[in-house]
Amino acid sequence: MPLIDYIPAHTHIGFMKLRRYSFPFSAVLSVLAVVLFITVGFNLGIDFRGGTLIEAQTSQGAADVSALREHLIDIEIGDVQIQEFGSPRDVLIRLGQVGDTDAAQQAIVAEVRTALGPEYTIRRVESVGPSVSGELVRQSILAMVLGAVAVLAYLWFRFEWQFAVGAIVTTMHDIFVTLMIYSILGIDFDLTSIAAILTIMGYSLNDTVVVYDRIREMLRRYKKLPLPELLDTAVNATFSRTIIVSTTTFFATLALYFFGGEVLRGFSLAMTVGVVIGTYSTICVAAPILIHLGLRPNTVEPKAEAKADAALASEPEDVLNVEEAAEFIEAEEAADGKSAPVPAAGAPKSAGKGAGRSSGKGARGGPRGGKRRG
Repeated sequence: MPLIDYIPAHTHIGFMKLRRYSFPFSAVLSVLAVVLFITVGFNLGIDFRGGTLIEAQTSQGAADVSALREHLIDIEIGDVQIQEFGSPRDVLIRLGQVGDTDAAQQAIVAEVRTALGPEYTIRRVESVGPSVSGELVRQSILAMVLGAVAVLAYLWFRFEWQFAVGAIVTTMHDIFVTLMIYSILGIDFDLTSIAAILTIMGYSLNDTVVVYDRIREMLRRYKKLPLPELLDTAVNATFSRTIIVSTTTFFATLALYFFGGEVLRGFSLAMTVGVVIGTYSTICVAAPILIHLGLRPNTVEPKAEAKADAALASEPEDVLNVEEAAEFIEAEEAADGKSAPVPAAGAPKSAGKGAGRSSGKGARGGPRGGKRRG
């Protein structure tokens, strides 16, 4: 047992009562995300719109971004965007697609190198043509759609349809909120962002499936328990595990955000937000939505073993104390042809009582179909 129990192993939080607040909050976030997609859009990287990306570093103090922008605009090389990148000495130069050939784009890059002069050192150059960027867009959309379809098919096969729909709704909620962060902050949306979205999808589904598996297990065992109370019990049973896993993942992505460099800044930020919103949706969206999807205790069919156990559990059982349990075990051994130990002198229970117990309790130790004493 740990010396300090930061997260109780058994909590009793009424998560289902919180759905009157969590559902409107999630609905507002989703609607806001869609509005931002339409009005603001995304800051597409060169992977999706084509062009050239140049990372340069000055050797003389901080870079003068405004002067450098005016200088590059004067040489008329097309669409140019300049911003600080990491330290004040680093700048990131984005050039729009010029011409349909790689030679034309390389000529523009050479002009930029000349314009920067010896004060700047070119650290990175990335160029993507229009045909390649269009293909990357199609492949990225296809990857996300096929991933969602594959997940839906698996959940539909693994669980009942209510669980499958709930998992898909929860996952789409997490993806919308993460994309909203890209739109609000203007983070470059490129192939790394697609990797972050797919990773968040897998992480969110993993947490949701763990909770759903516990819910389905409890639905098989407790048919008469009200559904909101059953869902609360299932979520509380996995609450400690969910918080611990999410916390460790959150700190890992946070370290990647601060120490991973500017190239991974967008990916790590999306992962950090995705972990937080995925934990929230697993607890406050995935489980409560099952109530509104019409899930009932009789929806989940019990397995054969669970049916037999439920039949036995429905019969009345005797509660034995320690001495009676010992006599019961001795009677079972005698019924199996074994030599029962001789009771010690002064035993509080008589042999007759033990024999009487053997006829009533011995039947319970046999096949499940045997009659049990009421």
